[in-house]
Amino acid sequence: MKKILYSMILGIALVSCKNEQKNEPVVEDANTKEYQKIAEANGFKEFDDVEKIGFTFNVKVGDSVRSKRHWVWNRKAGKISLTENDSVSSYVKKDSLGDSEKSIDSKFINDSYWLLFPFQMEWSNAKISDPKEATAPISGDQMKMLTVSFPSEGGYTPGDSYDIYYDDDLMIQEWVYKSADGGREMATTWEDYKNYDGIKIAQSHKNKEGNFELFFTDIEVTKSKSE
Repeated sequence: MKKILYSMILGIALVSCKNEQKNEPVVEDANTKEYQKIAEANGFKEFDDVEKIGFTFNVKVGDSVRSKRHWVWNRKAGKISLTENDSVSSYVKKDSLGDSEKSIDSKFINDSYWLLFPFQMEWSNAKISDPKEATAPISGDQMKMLTVSFPSEGGYTPGDSYDIYYDDDLMIQEWVYKSADGGREMATTWEDYKNYDGIKIAQSHKNKEGNFELFFTDIEVTKSKSE
């Protein structure tokens, strides 16, 4: 899957809030890659039990909300539903999609990548670099950084990449999006983390100037009932 950051949003102070509770330590294996540790720290193994997830994707520029989309993803049935501008549409995720379904799917890919990017690193076919120490672009703090690069073919925006800046608890604090053509680049925070039944989600992303915020509301995580 690929995301379509700039086709959905134009223009996307570090406060970088962390969970009040200490994150559970990730059990490391000699063969565990850094991006896998990040995914696990965010609840990747817990996601196997998620049956349905709902969320509203919001984009605020200045004082104006420019985008507001509510999603319900039924993972077991593969059904994705979108409510936007009082209109409801849905489709079933499959290999072949019609044009109208692709239009909805491209929005879902974009929005769900913001919501669950730590897991997307496990799910996707991206090339992921080894970690290194680097200066985060918004806070100026020293953090660990790795680069996630997507293939030059396939997906909605092939060739895009992301520099991920994360702390010692393996939680992303900032990232930088870079378009494949080199013409677009944007840094935002990852903050206001909340634990949804084992799934940790950053609910807010802001730019350095503070005039842009991408945030999530109405998040609901439903897990399969134990037998």
